[in-house]
Amino acid sequence: MLLGTQVSIGPIFPEDFGPLFCWANDVVAARLDFAYRPIDLISHRQWCETIGKDPTRIIFAIRKARETAIIGYVQITNINSVHGSAELGIRIGEERFRGQGFGKDALGLALNFCWNHANLNRVQLTVFKHNKRAIRTYQALGFKKEGLLKQAAFIDGERIDLILMAALRPPQRRHRRSANVLRANAMPTVEPVSAAGHLVA
Repeated sequence: MLLGTQVSIGPIFPEDFGPLFCWANDVVAARLDFAYRPIDLISHRQWCETIGKDPTRIIFAIRKARETAIIGYVQITNINSVHGSAELGIRIGEERFRGQGFGKDALGLALNFCWNHANLNRVQLTVFKHNKRAIRTYQALGFKKEGLLKQAAFIDGERIDLILMAALRPPQRRHRRSANVLRANAMPTVEPVSAAGHLVA
């Protein structure tokens, strides 16, 4: 489990299957990131039971700090260990938990996982052009706009443009500083000398 200032992200438990099923069938929430299509319970259970078996996908449950109820999830998908790349997605399940910084905190934890544990170099995502709140959150976390996919989605009767954004692994400045400190604190080099006290070339 990874702890942030407001939330934690960690494994999905069987008791989370119910809320996940409800969110998957929430037509209003679906308008924020995908086309709505009802999901039956059998298909949903099969999806839940295969979460940990796909090496190209990691799903974290989002929970408020010091609470056990799930409030959303973060997905890291299409993980490619050769290229060091993946795609990122997030869903805060209910409107009452949105706009409070929970999603931003969870995404920050997920990005740190990508850089420090999964050894990824690039994480990308797509976001609806009109989803200004999500775009601001992604930008605050270091995502940059890389392109526009014109009319790439059909949502609730409309053709929607998608913005492609990506974040690259930040420089390992902390590691370099640590190495410099170690070198600075190392014992001084003793130059070899001859028996006569002269430096040996």
